[in-house]
Amino acid sequence: MPVELENKDLAKYPFLKEAHNFVSQRAYSIENFLKSRFGERICISAQNRIKAALESKFVFDEIRLEKPDDEILSYAVSRLIVSCMKERQMIDKLCRYESERAFYFLQTEDSQKKDYVARNVGIKLDVEKISVPEYVELVPNLRDSRWQLVNRDVSEGSVSIKKEELEELLKERIRVVLHGQLPLPVTDGICSLLDSFAGEISAVYQEKLLEQFGEVDEGSFPPCMKAIINAVSAGTNIPHTARFSLTAFMHTIGMDTTGIVEVYTRAPDFDVEKTLYQVEHISGRSGTEYTPPGCATMKTYGLCVGPDSICRNKNIIHPLSYYKYKKKYSKVNEKNKDAKEKDSEKENNSKDSNIQKEEMI
Repeated sequence: MPVELENKDLAKYPFLKEAHNFVSQRAYSIENFLKSRFGERICISAQNRIKAALESKFVFDEIRLEKPDDEILSYAVSRLIVSCMKERQMIDKLCRYESERAFYFLQTEDSQKKDYVARNVGIKLDVEKISVPEYVELVPNLRDSRWQLVNRDVSEGSVSIKKEELEELLKERIRVVLHGQLPLPVTDGICSLLDSFAGEISAVYQEKLLEQFGEVDEGSFPPCMKAIINAVSAGTNIPHTARFSLTAFMHTIGMDTTGIVEVYTRAPDFDVEKTLYQVEHISGRSGTEYTPPGCATMKTYGLCVGPDSICRNKNIIHPLSYYKYKKKYSKVNEKNKDAKEKDSEKENNSKDSNIQKEEMI
């Protein structure tokens, strides 16, 4: 029996082919649609959708589906916006948000519709085993050790899987499918119509980075990153692992491409074209945005140099954790210093006042 989907269903799962057909009918001329009043309203909704994807915690119970058409169209326009932005991290965040959003609705979905959504992205929910090749294709981005093949029950070329695990794999599969579709081939004319929305999103994203890491402070870099920078400045031919680790670290804390390249200008053999290519590749322009390795990996690379008291005493397991702690610690010290200076100033003023009184007497 075929599954009947209403627009409200497509609003929950706007990546289905039925939703794509709906968008094609409603916005057969994308440029004309974006120029219309209704299109502008949808652009604002799409912008808010992307902003929601930038939050550290997603909130879905406030989503209202009274206007399912708007929800479907805002999904489509949000994909256009991030495609125009040409920032891989924006695509990553939107795809993760959309997969989490769909998973939220699937938790209470009718079993027939849930199965239909799963099959549309290549997942069967009525199985207890998955072939090894299929399993390996599904889990490469799942970091929990329980997903590693060596920790699974493998028999006769298949991996045993629990029902709740299948649902987790469904969420991940949705993310991977959506990610594989982006960026879309968007014309310059369409991007110019979306430029103001993209600009505001970029500004919000930068604010989020500042909230998370604050203004970039090289003084709070962990010893390993400082050592790499010192090696660059000294003209040392650093290994690829060091260049990768430093670039990924600087990109993650919010430094732009120009700022990262400027660090490498300190090297005597600096080559701007080569450096720019490498930085853009690691930062995500190549299609994959890389994150800096943790402390264990840095040790494996031989890059864990001169660990200090923070490294040893604060259970630091990642250079980013060190950076966050050091910045927070520095701010606390500054506040305490300011408070002491104010107290000292008050005390001195009080002493001066007492001296003046004594002189008057």
